[in-house]
Amino acid sequence: MKKIGILGSTGSIGTQTLEIVRSNPDLQVIALAAGSNVSLMEQQVREFHPMLAVMGSEEAATDLKNRIADTDTRVSAGMEGMLELAILPQMEVLVTAIVGMIGIRPTIAAIKAGKTIALANKETLVTAGHIIMPLAKEKGVSILPVDSEHSAIFQSMHGENRERVSKILLTASGGPFRGKKTEELQDITVEDALKHPNWSMGRKITAKWLFDVEPEQIQVVVHPQSIIHSMVEYVDGGIMAQLGMPDMKLPIQYALFYPDRRPMDGRRVDFFALKSISFEEPDIKTFRGLQLAYDAIAAGGSMPTVFNAANEKAVGLFLDKKIRFLAIYDLIQGAMEQHKVIANPTVDEILEAEAQAHAYISGKLS
Repeated sequence: MKKIGILGSTGSIGTQTLEIVRSNPDLQVIALAAGSNVSLMEQQVREFHPMLAVMGSEEAATDLKNRIADTDTRVSAGMEGMLELAILPQMEVLVTAIVGMIGIRPTIAAIKAGKTIALANKETLVTAGHIIMPLAKEKGVSILPVDSEHSAIFQSMHGENRERVSKILLTASGGPFRGKKTEELQDITVEDALKHPNWSMGRKITAKWLFDVEPEQIQVVVHPQSIIHSMVEYVDGGIMAQLGMPDMKLPIQYALFYPDRRPMDGRRVDFFALKSISFEEPDIKTFRGLQLAYDAIAAGGSMPTVFNAANEKAVGLFLDKKIRFLAIYDLIQGAMEQHKVIANPTVDEILEAEAQAHAYISGKLS
């Protein structure tokens, strides 16, 4: 019986992780943490009977406590609760599916406690990779990527000598605006954007830390069909790729049972129906976020934190219809240009850099 905890159990990755638990009786949920969705957390507690349930605020925790008073599940709140969850002695694997930099401290605590990390929270490595990866190595802890592209790279490296990696090829679908030029993006609406709601521009930075490669060894390739999830090229020119239908349950299950592969229901790739796959070079001039990601990783230190925080804040403003689409790039660039890089930031300095980036953007709107 493998015992797991989930940070972010009511979100997309968290709920899909629980779907996998339902199909695998040798998985046991020990602890769950969520933000404010008390109703869904109540359902999860009653179904999976965790020892501990953590909510983001005291108010939400009190609400949950009243709702599940007839159960044996203990309720806690906030960062204190998440840190308690991260080091539970009974837990073996922590799925970090919580969104944002709030996941950094619990992840560090879990690593220090010797827990295997199934990592879906990219912000943890984008901002604190220089802390997380050496610590995991020191403690002998495995960090298993749950993000689809990073899982694909991990699988493509399995059994290979990592010193013989020449290049990582990160695939991206291109989203709903693929092929458009800058002038065509002027009047993009939130409704247009939400047809493909993937705002993450941090995969390149995360890949650097996960796979210990130089920035120039990471190449982004637009692959509209989203069948090849990423590839690894070796020094002899051979390329390993991981293919499959777009389904997050596959990388989640792979991380939970690594190195085993378990049967899983779902669609399979039909090459006769697919007929062809294609690749394109990303348009960095139009979609400036990718170039800004390159710039952040080149600057290093605290700059990826500023990039991530500014992106998160600016996208939120766009979704709230307070700025236009192209202003996202301007705000990220401005936040990065005003930041003085700290070479090896502590966790406190990382969180301060995040706060400064948010304050810069807020100031631009006031």
